[in-house]
Amino acid sequence: MSREQGASRPTPELPAKSQSRVQISRVAPEIEGGRYPIKRVVDDIVDVAADIVVDGHNALAAVLLYKEETASKWSEVPMEHDINDRWRAQFKVIRIGRWQYTIEAWIDDFASWQRDLQKRVNAAQDVAVELLVGLSLVQKAAKSASGADKDVFSACIEAIGNKQNIAEAIRVSLSAELADLMRRHPDRQYASSYKETLHVVVDPKQAQFSAWYECFPRSCSRFPGEHGTFNDLIARLPYIADMGFDVLYLPPIHPIGTTHRKGKNNNPAAEPGDVGSPWAIGSEEGGHKSVHPRLGTLADFRKLVAQAKVFGISVALDIAFQCSPDHPYVKEHPEWFRMRPDNTIQYAENPPKKYQDIYPIEFHSPAWEALWEELRSVVMYWVEQGVTIFRVDNPHTKDFSFWEWLIASVKKEAPEAIFLAEAFTRPKLMSQLAKLGFSQSYTYFAWRNSKWELEEYLTSLTTTELKEYFRPNFWPNTPDILNDYLQIGGPSAFKIRLVLAATLSSSYGIYGPPFELCDGMPVEIGSEEYMNSEKYEIRHWNLDEPHSLRHYIAQMNKVRRENVVLQSHSNLTFYPVDNESIICYGKHSDDLSEVIIVTVNLDPNWSQSGWLELPIDAFDLPPGKPYQVHDLLDNKRYLWNGSRNFVQLDPQTAPAHIFRLRRYQRSERDFDYFF
Repeated sequence: MSREQGASRPTPELPAKSQSRVQISRVAPEIEGGRYPIKRVVDDIVDVAADIVVDGHNALAAVLLYKEETASKWSEVPMEHDINDRWRAQFKVIRIGRWQYTIEAWIDDFASWQRDLQKRVNAAQDVAVELLVGLSLVQKAAKSASGADKDVFSACIEAIGNKQNIAEAIRVSLSAELADLMRRHPDRQYASSYKETLHVVVDPKQAQFSAWYECFPRSCSRFPGEHGTFNDLIARLPYIADMGFDVLYLPPIHPIGTTHRKGKNNNPAAEPGDVGSPWAIGSEEGGHKSVHPRLGTLADFRKLVAQAKVFGISVALDIAFQCSPDHPYVKEHPEWFRMRPDNTIQYAENPPKKYQDIYPIEFHSPAWEALWEELRSVVMYWVEQGVTIFRVDNPHTKDFSFWEWLIASVKKEAPEAIFLAEAFTRPKLMSQLAKLGFSQSYTYFAWRNSKWELEEYLTSLTTTELKEYFRPNFWPNTPDILNDYLQIGGPSAFKIRLVLAATLSSSYGIYGPPFELCDGMPVEIGSEEYMNSEKYEIRHWNLDEPHSLRHYIAQMNKVRRENVVLQSHSNLTFYPVDNESIICYGKHSDDLSEVIIVTVNLDPNWSQSGWLELPIDAFDLPPGKPYQVHDLLDNKRYLWNGSRNFVQLDPQTAPAHIFRLRRYQRSERDFDYFF
């Protein structure tokens, strides 16, 4: 179709007339023009920057405005000019919930006048007329003053207007006291406001710093072959707490369907007595708001939640919005599922894999609104039972708009709720889920094993826009993921991956007891599935195995708790080592009161050594002076000097060091270590 034949294009609207000359742009942090909120945890500082310009040579003033979303009034803090028309300010988010922020800026006529007056005085020019201009500005500002400020204004006006004492008039006009007074009473009649009101979702600190332990309650019995219960898991809480975990994540705890139930090792044909996959949710005994009767009662579950809190542990539940063919939803609401041409319901597939024991939910069914409300009620039901942390199964296979609505809706009533997205998919899909509201995200960490892979991946997570909204939760293993590094590396590989997960990210998790017992047996070569996987059968674990890593894990979590810089992931820096099998990185506080350096041998089989380089100037370490590094894992201490130092790591004994840096100096009392 030719242009002449086509439909006419709308005429662009002219810019609106305005007397606001100040332009505000490139505000940071800001996600897609304010479409999505940034994320912080309670008591975080939000640093805000923007480009603010005006025509000509006028001086500017700007403020950062912020408030809780439900508050009626804005608080404000002056912004300071940084460099090249970049302005900065910060505010503190002191409560969980949603916050807002924006920027306002204006021409500061008084600051412009005061600046130019100083130049004229320095050039010995006649400033009589200029003093009258300034007097007018001060008189105008005085109209808004009251109390002590009004009295000070009166004195300044009298001094500036006194033509008999020009020297005093100039002194008062150029005084810092008058400048401060005028800043408190600015003329903001033609102020420019940033075009967007930006948002911050403020979560509890556990959204940023957490240590997760996943286990199957049905495998917690003390007796081999016996189905475990919630009470059995309660008896295991001291074991989990002693290792230092603060989140206990349970796979689905609901009744399991029998139709097309999977047998051991994912056998499509179940044998009598096979317990099936917990993710095949629903039977005649109930659905997503019920507990498996062999685990116990709802009262037993509530007891588990309460007892876990005594140990400082939060219980996290799996949210898997899918159904077994026996789920009550299938019979009561067939319209919530996808029907095939033969009038059967479509089961889950990821060709060539088939999951005949699971029916996916159709989020865009004609009855979608009722479906969405029902699924929201599932989450709220478990919130009422005391659960506020949810690991969401495969959210990337479900409607994005549903998750944005669901999470916002739940957090409106339970702002402390935390949602972990279990999505191992394309990077942009994973980041989109985080933008939509997921508090934490699974990552590619399990498949990043070499030095360059880890450095490249972590750099993207900590130095790009991702750091504003994507909180990584690193898992060395899961019931679905046993990578070849753990399969062939033995206990050293488990230690290495533990240290990396726990120190590179501020949130991490392990699937136990297989992790601490170093279970690296796959169902077959080339598979990441466990042999005799707990997903399909009950396992019995001897937690007192001599090769267990429980004490190593406990020390690792103790180090994390006692060193605040390890409780964030965005403060990560990598340091050079002349050996590709050794990785070195660090985290430190802004004031350098806490500096942690981590070195890890990535080779689980052989000792590796190398020279690492540290930026001692950045650490405020004097050149030529010794300093101590204290290994927090084994309590050994080493004396280093200068930027280049030697490390040697034997994977069988000490595959990693977590050094706390200490400056070293002579004192009257012998030696004094500080930092």
